[in-house]
Amino acid sequence: MITETFSQTERDPLQDAILRAQANLFRLQHGDGHWCGELIVDSTLVSDYIAYMHWANEVDPVLQEKCVAHIRRRQLPDGGWNIYENGPSEINATVKAYFALKLAGHAPNLPWMHEARAAAIRLGGIPRMNTYSKLYLALLGQFPWKYLPTVPPEMLLFPKWLFFNIYQMSSWTRAMLIPLAILNHFQPTRHLPSEVALHELYPAGSEQADLRPRWRKPRLSWPNFFLCCDRLLKRLRPFQIKPLRRRALRKCEAWLLEHIGEGSDGLGAIFPAMLNSILALKALGYSNSHPVLAKAKRDFEGLFVDDPADFRIQPCLSPVWDTAITTIALADSGVPPTHDALQRSEKWLLSKEVRIRGDWAVQNPHPEASGWAFEYRNDYYPDTDDTMMVLMALRAARPDVDFGVTNFSERKNTHLAPPADERSAVYQRALRWLMSFQCRDGGWAAFDKNVTKKWLEDVPFADHNAILDPTCSDLTGRVLELLGKIGFPRNDRRVRRAIKLIQRTQDSDGSWYGRWGVNYVYGTWQILRGLRCIGEDMRQPWIVRAREWLESCQNDDGGWGETCTSYDDPTLKGRGPSTPSQTAWALMGLIAATDGSRPAAFDCDSIRRGIEFLIARQNADGSWPEPETTGTGFPCVFYLKYDMYRNNWPLMALAHYATAIGALKRD
Repeated sequence: MITETFSQTERDPLQDAILRAQANLFRLQHGDGHWCGELIVDSTLVSDYIAYMHWANEVDPVLQEKCVAHIRRRQLPDGGWNIYENGPSEINATVKAYFALKLAGHAPNLPWMHEARAAAIRLGGIPRMNTYSKLYLALLGQFPWKYLPTVPPEMLLFPKWLFFNIYQMSSWTRAMLIPLAILNHFQPTRHLPSEVALHELYPAGSEQADLRPRWRKPRLSWPNFFLCCDRLLKRLRPFQIKPLRRRALRKCEAWLLEHIGEGSDGLGAIFPAMLNSILALKALGYSNSHPVLAKAKRDFEGLFVDDPADFRIQPCLSPVWDTAITTIALADSGVPPTHDALQRSEKWLLSKEVRIRGDWAVQNPHPEASGWAFEYRNDYYPDTDDTMMVLMALRAARPDVDFGVTNFSERKNTHLAPPADERSAVYQRALRWLMSFQCRDGGWAAFDKNVTKKWLEDVPFADHNAILDPTCSDLTGRVLELLGKIGFPRNDRRVRRAIKLIQRTQDSDGSWYGRWGVNYVYGTWQILRGLRCIGEDMRQPWIVRAREWLESCQNDDGGWGETCTSYDDPTLKGRGPSTPSQTAWALMGLIAATDGSRPAAFDCDSIRRGIEFLIARQNADGSWPEPETTGTGFPCVFYLKYDMYRNNWPLMALAHYATAIGALKRD
């Protein structure tokens, strides 16, 4: 056992690590019971904000200098900027940073600007940027609108039963596109002085280049069909049917106002949609003093981290997610349900249940609203992942509360045992809501149900790699974990369908792709944990193969790591410098895949070395150092580092190990 590798005169290092980690989390808890760590991202958000200030003619010199310092601090030795820690220079981040610095007055002949320009050209220049990045350039006259994909406001008039409508796209795409449709109509361009133009970032020269998207092979294909549609829309723009366009714009405006009103901390409560909504409101003529625009700007500024040493902007806030994970980690590590920290976190989580029928109701006819969103207030977009995690947290905080699953009907989710109290009513309502999201293929997606039409990935504005909301093996594994913990019938048809999806999506080496965490280590851990909790036989060859894959990825220092590069190149899966969060995930996967009837089995070399890694790397204050990026926004496009991941997941892994070997001490 791990405790036998240390001097008997010392305190038990495993228990000591657990106690220090608990104390650290207690210190980080807010007075009302929740936790919220910072979400740390690349420089593009700050670059976009500088561009916005210049477009709106609202430049705050002090704030701009803080943004400039942020950008300069993150420039790489090759002159570019990346989108994840230790990643290579990336074209969108590099051009945005260069443009922001130029707008802020940095002359092109300065050494860092020369290096940035060389990096941008080496990466292909402005033509290689994605559609959304080019649109911000177009607003400042640096990219021709005629070469941007048309986003017609009329698409909001399409009936919801039509094969193509806005609810066939992912929630985050929808939240970005509706404001962009307004901008596409008005094309509110602010022309800049020639000295800040970006002609030098066009390899062939902006005037000479044909920047239209190219035809694909074969000629008869969805991409070419959509290119034809786009070119037709551009030809028809001068002849648009004005009454129809006015109606469409009113519809877009009404949708926008509804979604940024009370119950929302900004459109979708995420940076791109929130910034786009401010741009759209200004294009519609709203003044800064108008209550709607004033609220939108306040919500947006709530993402600022005004650290004197390094001003930053977060992509969103993560209080519900952080609170749920931390509650589970504390409860799993022996903190009793009567502890004040857990009672306060439970009360806070219960207060955040969403009780309105948001956008999800278009694709899912389930009649009763429930679920939890990621952020403080985002009533239109509760998601399944947060709901799963919150339900597990509520169970951990109050294990006596009845989910009523004994009589859970497979046909209708309404035949639950009568709730014993209000808490039981919340649990049962949320469980019914969650189960209603199972998709046709047996899995769960994040925000919507059956938003999976692959041909939509070929529309011209789908190059952010996330226009759909497909089912994910990692989410499906987490559903199984929840269902197993609450005693859901293992022979239920929905459980069997979920397990079949997991089997179908397993890679030949035994691993699973991780959509919402980096990457195969995340996916494989979550599925092994779900299979164990639901009661699957962990000795089956396909499951043993997953365990062996995890063991094969262990680094020499005993930990596990995987970089975001594995999304671009799957041959790099499971490879990277060891991190506390990914080591914790791998350990929990191995513990789940180990024969639990023999506690000595958990003292195998791979688990023991992983535990030793976590104990040895823990800081004196109970936290762990983790500069690496282990969270995923849009694969290959946008990543984020959850600062709480280095604090809660390692504690959970240590607790699972201590429980497995019978060494967990409970208060």
